Amino acid sequence: MTETALGLRPSPGTTAAPPARRRAAGGTRPRRTLYWIATHAIAIALAIMFMAPVLFMFLTAVMTDEQALSGALWPSEWAWGNFGEVMSSEMLRWLGNTLLYAGLGTAFMLVSSVPVAYALARFRFRGRKLALVLVITMMMLPPQVVVVPMYIVWARFELTGSLWPLIIPLLFGDAYSIFLLRQFLVTIPKDYADAARVDGCGEFTAMMRVVLPMARPAIAAVALFQFFYCWNDYFGPLVYADPDHRPLAVGIATFRAAHNVEWNLTMAATLLTVLPVIVVFFLAQRVFIQGVTLTGVKG
Repeated sequence: MTETALGLRPSPGTTAAPPARRRAAGGTRPRRTLYWIATHAIAIALAIMFMAPVLFMFLTAVMTDEQALSGALWPSEWAWGNFGEVMSSEMLRWLGNTLLYAGLGTAFMLVSSVPVAYALARFRFRGRKLALVLVITMMMLPPQVVVVPMYIVWARFELTGSLWPLIIPLLFGDAYSIFLLRQFLVTIPKDYADAARVDGCGEFTAMMRVVLPMARPAIAAVALFQFFYCWNDYFGPLVYADPDHRPLAVGIATFRAAHNVEWNLTMAATLLTVLPVIVVFFLAQRVFIQGVTLTGVKG
């Protein structure tokens, strides 16, 4: 018989839960974990698939020469000195050239592309649709098609052998960035800019103080796109840059040829090249994803 049937009541200070409820409470956390894994199974599989090469690169980079050639997956001896060995004067020069190319290229792209995208999104002028079609056409044109005539042009200006033939054209805008920025700017209501004009602001002031602060996600997205493109660009520097002006993308290929079978040093140099890009992406991940999500909502 139970305590209630016998007329006995539990003491006021005790609140004993039924055994079935206690078992349910004890199994809640594992059930939640299994539910989370089931709902995110595809994302977990994709994360493992993308992180596996980076993990393999790191484990190979901290192996000795014998271990890297043996096919072992886990280092028995951690050779952290490989990173110091690859940080030679050439690697530092390649890093400086890459930072120059990516930094100036991104800054020049923003200075030139933002006003053009604002004009295509806000102004009504004759030939606006034709200008937008030309921008889309430039997006579809591969750079390899115009490499020969452009090389002749830069050779006449005596700028070949450096990275300037790749940096200076960004002062005239980037078609992909202009299109993405334009697609985002058309989603911002015109009432904000109209209110700024009523308060006495000119078109440039309204753009700088009202519209562009609202377009920060899109600006950050195109800036990261351009930075990553310049950081990873291989074809352009291979055509124009001489050995003293090579960026990391071309320098790593040279490093690989010099260290033919030293896979640990090659992986260490590659990891040092990829690491800054990964850090920049994770620091700007929120605004980057927001910009990519919002850009292109309205045509």
